[in-house]
Amino acid sequence: MTRSIPNPYFVFGFLALLWGMTFLFNKISSGLVSPMQIVMVRVVMGFLPVLVFALSRRVLRWEHIRHLHHFVVMSLLAATVYYFAFAMGISLLPSSTAGMLSGAIPLFSFIAAAIFLRSEPINVRSIGGLLIGFSGVIVIARPWDSAIASSDLTGVLCIAFGSFCVGLSFVYTRKFLSPLGISPIALCTYQLGLSSLTLLIIGDYDGILMIFTDWKAAGSLFVGLGLLGTGVAFMCYYYLVGTLGAIKTASVTYIPPVIGLLTGALVLDETISATDIVATAAILSGTLVIQSSRMTNAKAPKVSPTATGHSAKAASDGDMTTAQKQCKQT
Repeated sequence: MTRSIPNPYFVFGFLALLWGMTFLFNKISSGLVSPMQIVMVRVVMGFLPVLVFALSRRVLRWEHIRHLHHFVVMSLLAATVYYFAFAMGISLLPSSTAGMLSGAIPLFSFIAAAIFLRSEPINVRSIGGLLIGFSGVIVIARPWDSAIASSDLTGVLCIAFGSFCVGLSFVYTRKFLSPLGISPIALCTYQLGLSSLTLLIIGDYDGILMIFTDWKAAGSLFVGLGLLGTGVAFMCYYYLVGTLGAIKTASVTYIPPVIGLLTGALVLDETISATDIVATAAILSGTLVIQSSRMTNAKAPKVSPTATGHSAKAASDGDMTTAQKQCKQT
């Protein structure tokens, strides 16, 4: 019997929907439990299907333990701290606002790579994209508006800090983990596993059972945010990287901010202004401009067969970095 293979573009749309819905699920859950409890449940529930997937692929190796220090750093940057910052920000902001701000993640990734790797094409186009993108973030934050509550500004800073952690994790992966040649499935398993262990040790258990007083909140946290939004989403992303390639798959990250905005407005009746829509468009446009500068730089001619070989290796490492980074995406 021929095994059914899912259409990659159907999976692409499903993944965009999962990531976009995480802001809604997070907001619903925050009404009953704390951000730390949300992160603890999300990571543990996301880790379980990833672990099963990794075991089925037989990619986990005992010899990988010598790189434990790198896995610990990644578990903090790309899971524990990142998820907590986002959960805290979403608890303080409308979910639509948090979704819009999450579109700035590629902007922080560009800055981190430019500073620590010096591999980003810094030119007029990329600088312009950065300015356009962050102008959208500033418009959403509106620090000049005295009517903006301090909690709103704190929420914006939390989302920004979480986005910075993700951007830094991309750089860390490329610099220290990609050269190791470890499967991205294994890397994500170690990352989520260590994060789960950390959160279960330091986690806040006081009143966590309150989540079960509302089946919508419980379903949002355990199924929507943890099992689907983290675990299943990672496996979908890894499948897409293998079928469509890393560059095409990376474009899925442009859709969740829009879904986050729409679900907040339609499901939670959050107010969305024309200014918010323009600001979101600016963030996404800035990201697209930066991406176009990368594409232009990637088309530069190779100088020798040796250089071509190194470029192929770099492209392979880039695929690994891309697969790794979205195993923990919002």
